[in-house]
Amino acid sequence: MIGLISSLVIPAVLLSAGMLMFRRGEYFNAFVKGAMDGLKCTAELVPTMVILISALYMFTKGGAAELLTRLFTPLCESLRLPAEIVPLAVTRPVSGSAATATFASLLEVCGADSYPAITAAIMMGSSDTLVYVIAVYFSKTRVKSTVRVFAIAAIGSLLCLFLSSVLARVFFLGDCI
Repeated sequence: MIGLISSLVIPAVLLSAGMLMFRRGEYFNAFVKGAMDGLKCTAELVPTMVILISALYMFTKGGAAELLTRLFTPLCESLRLPAEIVPLAVTRPVSGSAATATFASLLEVCGADSYPAITAAIMMGSSDTLVYVIAVYFSKTRVKSTVRVFAIAAIGSLLCLFLSSVLARVFFLGDCI
């Protein structure tokens, strides 16, 4: 019985919203205006997205991600960070899809209950693709100076990396640091 009711909730809400829109004209007009504004916003973001996707392709295929991984692995090991999450720490600020693929690969190699996997899961859940967010936000607001914002966002990403490792050690491994 509960399964039947829960499967009918969303169609009922959509049907009610549709009936309200057509009964009162101002709701439908507001819906159409919102859809038009959404399309305009999408059209304005297309050039930014094309540049961002091209830059990401060059970053990954050009070997920059691999180079950064090799450079930062010794540093991470000296700071008691799992070396396996370095590729994720490099790709997460740049691309969500590349980070997801890296995360899936890490889970296959290390196992889901390992220290690197738990650290990576916390990092994936608590960080964002800062290059994408900055590019999309500032292209829409037309802000020109993004240097300080990028530096602060990069510091936030590094802090997320360290805190993910600490949280994984304290709460999941019982380590007192």
